[in-house]
Amino acid sequence: MVAGFTDGTKGELMAGNSQRRGAVRKSGTKKGQVAGSGGKRRRGLEGRGATPPATERKYHPAAKRAAAAAKAANKTRGGSTASRVAGRRNADGPELVLGRNPVVECLRAGVPATALYVAVGTENDERLTASVKLAADAGISILEVPRSDLDRMSSNGLHQGMALQVPPYRYVHPDDLLESARGSGEPALLVALDNISDPRNLGAVIRSVAAFGGHGVVIPQRRSASVTAVAWRTSAGAAARLPVARATNLTRTLKDWASTGVQIVGLDAGGDTLLDEFDGSTPTVVVVGSEGKGLSRLVRETCDEILSIPMAGPVESLNASVAAGVVLADIARQRRS
Repeated sequence: MVAGFTDGTKGELMAGNSQRRGAVRKSGTKKGQVAGSGGKRRRGLEGRGATPPATERKYHPAAKRAAAAAKAANKTRGGSTASRVAGRRNADGPELVLGRNPVVECLRAGVPATALYVAVGTENDERLTASVKLAADAGISILEVPRSDLDRMSSNGLHQGMALQVPPYRYVHPDDLLESARGSGEPALLVALDNISDPRNLGAVIRSVAAFGGHGVVIPQRRSASVTAVAWRTSAGAAARLPVARATNLTRTLKDWASTGVQIVGLDAGGDTLLDEFDGSTPTVVVVGSEGKGLSRLVRETCDEILSIPMAGPVESLNASVAAGVVLADIARQRRS
C-alpha cells in the first residue's frame, strides 16, 4: 500500500496530509467524500440591511470630519473662562460653579448653595479655607470627593479642586409680581429687561432695583439672561431679597400690566422724552433694552413713553445696567420729594 492512500473501502485520504480536517471525503458524492460547510456559506450571503450614512461609518472621511467638528464644539463650550465662572448648568436644573475664586465669591454673596465639593488631596490656600468656613457657617453640606468625580461633574476639568452646587432659581409669576408690588403700599416700580443676554447686567439691574426701592424685575423666558450664579454674585445678594419673574411673552405681559393703569416707559438714547421731564411718581414699569439692539419693535410699540438720558459729554449711550440705575435713582428722588 502506498503511503497516504488506503484501499478505498472506508474513505479516501488525500495525499500529503491525512490528519488535516476535511481530508476524508464523505461517501455518496461524485468526487467522493467531502467536508460540508454546515450552511455557513448560505448564511454569509444573506443581506445585512441598508448601508448606514457616511457620518456613521467609523473610517469614512465624513465621519472623521463630523467627529472633529463635535470635538472642537465641545472644547469651545467647555474651555472658556465664562464656563468656569458660570459652571455647568442645565435648563431649570442645578448649576455647578467651578474654580476657587468663583466659589468663594458666590459664598460671600450669599448664593443659596446646597453643597460644596472639595477634591481629595486638594492643596489648601486662603480661598479654600474661606470657602469651607463660609459654607459651614451657612449650613451648606461639605463633601470630600475623588478628583475624578469632579472631573466628570465639570466636563472640562477646570475646577481647581472645588465646585459649588447651586439649585435652580425659583421665579415668580408676572401677575403675582405686579400684585405684590401694588400691595406694598407704595406706587409700583418694576423693571422689565428686553434683549439682555449678559447675566452680569441682569445682576447689576437687580442690585439697582433693590437699592432704589423697586419691587421686582421681569425677564423674557427666551433669549434672555437668567438668574445664574453669575447674576447672583453681581447682585451682591440682592437676588435673595428681590423677586424676579419670567414672562412667556414679554409684550403680552406689558400690555396686561398697562391695562391695570401702570405706565410703561422704555429707555432709548433717541427717546422723545427727557428724563428731566418725566414724572415717575405714579406706578411705573421701566423697560430696558440691550446696549447694542435696544428695544425690540413690539416692546417699543407697547411703551407709553420712550425716555432718553441727557448726556453732558460725547458718549452716545450707557451700559444697560448703568442706564437703569440712573433712571431708578431719579424716580426714587422724585418719590422722596
